[in-house]
Amino acid sequence: MGWKRELSHEILLHSQEEAIKLLGENGELRKHIQNETGASIVDRGVTVIVKGEAERAARAHAILVELLAAVRRGHQPTCDDADAGLDKMRRGGGNAAALGEESAVLRPDLQVRPRTAGQKRYLDAIERCDMTLVIGPAGTGKTYLAMAAAVSALLSKRVKRLILTRPAVEAGESLGFLPGDLKQKVNPYLRPLYDALYSMVDIDRVQRLIDHQQIEVAPLAFMRGRSLDQSFVILDEAQNTTTEQMLMFLTRLGQGSRAIITGDITQNDLPKGVSSGLKQAQKVLKGVSGIGIIQLDKNDVVRSPLVQRIVNAYEGHKKQAGLSPEDSGQGKASRA
Repeated sequence: MGWKRELSHEILLHSQEEAIKLLGENGELRKHIQNETGASIVDRGVTVIVKGEAERAARAHAILVELLAAVRRGHQPTCDDADAGLDKMRRGGGNAAALGEESAVLRPDLQVRPRTAGQKRYLDAIERCDMTLVIGPAGTGKTYLAMAAAVSALLSKRVKRLILTRPAVEAGESLGFLPGDLKQKVNPYLRPLYDALYSMVDIDRVQRLIDHQQIEVAPLAFMRGRSLDQSFVILDEAQNTTTEQMLMFLTRLGQGSRAIITGDITQNDLPKGVSSGLKQAQKVLKGVSGIGIIQLDKNDVVRSPLVQRIVNAYEGHKKQAGLSPEDSGQGKASRA
């Protein structure tokens, strides 16, 4: 049985308050990082000591240093932040350098920050471009960051309206056969947008904004024939648009409006043989001035380390089967 070299690292903090932010109110972050790395983390007021087998101690020390840098940028780290950083280190990608960095398109009071380099590129594109297409797998923050940017623009009065839309493709966009009034018919398809919205703005305020028609959540079919001025528009699940629907949406934007189009071209619910409008737009709009196209990948998954492992497993399966990502996503795919 070989002897493993042990190391000890010290991290000096500015105050006890900084220690609480770094390690958790009840030490939950400290315990979580210990469990994930196998290193020992000792809290001694304004000094944190990391001990253990060399590689494990080095990993725990590195993530604590990264989390401390985020704390000093005004970010409150979570266990998810630690998991994302540790997972990136395991893949040899270094530290999650974007953790806690502020973005000009996000209001500080929303407490939303990019957590990967890809997410930082995404937010930079939103700041730079009138229209941003973002494509990537589940869990990469496509919709959440789009919502944060849109809410920030609305609350800061940079736009007059926030419009959230997605294709209700499972209902064939007709919606007529579903029970209930219009709101009851479309709510199941728009629920993810409401969920993201409510996570940033309290329900009462959202309802007031809806009542004053400053926030509108509607299926894509309801965009036809409209001209959207002074609006921030999000088209979610855009892989489920046809080429005709995508063109219809792109030509709705009026003066002073911005748009974010999100989707995952590996997962669509379109009938077999129907081309995805998002996939075509990705090709047609490449290089067009004022339009940013961002590709996120498995390295940007921040929802949960488990989600990332699921994405990796499916990508491995596709490669073994000799399928392209687009081939595997055609027709009623399950959405992670």
